[in-house]
Amino acid sequence: MAVAAKRDDRMGVAEYQDWVAGRPDDERWELLDGEPVLMPPPSERHQTIVFTLSRRLAELVEPKGCRVVPGIAIVSRHMHDFAPIPDVVVRCGPILPDGYASDPVLVAEVLSPSTMSADRGRKTDFYRAVESLQVFLIVYQDEPRVEVWRRQEGNAWRKQALDLDGAIELPEFGGALPVATVFAGLSF
Repeated sequence: MAVAAKRDDRMGVAEYQDWVAGRPDDERWELLDGEPVLMPPPSERHQTIVFTLSRRLAELVEPKGCRVVPGIAIVSRHMHDFAPIPDVVVRCGPILPDGYASDPVLVAEVLSPSTMSADRGRKTDFYRAVESLQVFLIVYQDEPRVEVWRRQEGNAWRKQALDLDGAIELPEFGGALPVATVFAGLSF
């Protein structure tokens, strides 16, 4: 009896970059586990949080020579079938020639109902494998909560959950970001 070999149709980052370059500009795709995933349009609440978080982070990181860049993909030399696009990226290197960063210092995902399982699962695992990443934020949009994942010595990660009374400590940038400012103007 003959057995058919299963073909692996997963894309690598290089193949994905070629493929996505031919997609219309109004489509936003990311690569997760070798599969291109079309990102749905975000809600106004989601984008309000992204904008506010980006603005507040910029106040901290720009004096240190870093930038807040929303909407660029993250790549890692350790995982060749991932190119997720977090909502917010902080990086400190020279301006990129394309939309793919391998050196983020901080990334943030604002949870949406349609992406929550991927953001809290596969993407979290991927981000923790990116060598330059020091801080990963998961920001809830339907409750005033931020999870702060911070790299520790020995490459371990510590998770801290914060509410409106907390502050996201960012010693890398010499300051802290009060959680309440991330959700300014929103009601729960």
